[in-house]
Amino acid sequence: MLAAAQRLRRREDFAATIRNGRRAGRGAVVVHFLNPGPSRPGVASSSPAPEPSAASTASAALVPSAAFEQIGGARAGFVVSKAVGGAVVRNAVKRRLRHLVRERIADLPEGSVIVVRALPEAASAKYASLANDLDSALAAAQRPKNRGAGR
Repeated sequence: MLAAAQRLRRREDFAATIRNGRRAGRGAVVVHFLNPGPSRPGVASSSPAPEPSAASTASAALVPSAAFEQIGGARAGFVVSKAVGGAVVRNAVKRRLRHLVRERIADLPEGSVIVVRALPEAASAKYASLANDLDSALAAAQRPKNRGAGR
């Protein structure tokens, strides 16, 4: 099972990842990958903000660092439609994908978000085949675009 901080739950998070992220489909899965990149935190800190007071600085020091690590970690969500099968089949596919992603989420860049969409072939795919498809799709989605090559 994925930790609560690693799961996508809000519709807006799914939509933003699918709309703005990179997509790669392999075999029985499609992976949508969104990496806000290193510029994202800098944008928030470069905006004009009031100077922190001594009281707010002292209270910030009391916040455990684990809370900040959970906020910045990679997160994952899953989409398994009725085209995959009935409720029992969909839940089985979702459990298999969740287990596969749990093993790989630590390797994802900090702050990245993935949405794994199962295709109907996922219902009958072997576990090893599903793992290979997921690995290949994750690698392809994280690969930088080759702009202008061959033109």
